[in-house]
Amino acid sequence: MRILPVLDLQDGFVVRGVAGRRKEYRPIASLLCDDPSAASVARGLRNAFGFDSCYLADLDAIAGHAPNIRLYDEAAAAGLELWIDSGAGSVESCLLPTRYFAERQAVGRVILGLELLPSVETLTEAFQAGLNPLEAVFSLDLLEGRPLSKVDAWAGLGPLEIAEQVLGLGVPSLIVLDMAGVGVGQGVPTLQLCRELRHRYPYLEIISGGGVRDVDDLFALEDAGCDAALVASALHDGRITREHLENFAHQ
Repeated sequence: MRILPVLDLQDGFVVRGVAGRRKEYRPIASLLCDDPSAASVARGLRNAFGFDSCYLADLDAIAGHAPNIRLYDEAAAAGLELWIDSGAGSVESCLLPTRYFAERQAVGRVILGLELLPSVETLTEAFQAGLNPLEAVFSLDLLEGRPLSKVDAWAGLGPLEIAEQVLGLGVPSLIVLDMAGVGVGQGVPTLQLCRELRHRYPYLEIISGGGVRDVDDLFALEDAGCDAALVASALHDGRITREHLENFAHQ
């Protein structure tokens, strides 16, 4: 299982997430860098752990504001391949990462979050407009186990039912993220759902996180069938070190 560090961008800085309550997010204080700029945090993660990719959530773009393209470039300049979440509220926002990669002749992944998706048609139109489903990662956004969805056709559906419909569109990768667990250090609340998804879909790429406290939570995610773990606070606070990850990789 690989580790995918998370950079949440807001108001020009990398911020620390708190249970999805974005008004409470503040610039991150980290043992890995001197300031919360995207350049500094990305270099710190690269230098401390040797990461070659990161999940980059542009919270301003997700909120409907202009994307932080300069900060994308700063993170990429540190040597990180970007998995970009710029919102999925429109076809245009779904395509933004694809166009960013094309302009820079770069390789990356496009995150499509359930939270803002207005309709199933938004996904299909984005694919028709040039977004490669094989480069997409659908984020199954939850709050205390319930899907965070605006899609009328999915009203009343559970996470597994929504996942089945998305995978039917040809998306091979799924992030399972419960916002209630983000940044609060109480463990990952999605383990059982990940196990059920792994049982149903043996070849699905499953990524989860939100609440990772230490290396024991990484073992729990791996045991639940995850291919990658999203981690932020535990890296910056020193609860997970390079030595921990090296030992984890050899267990």
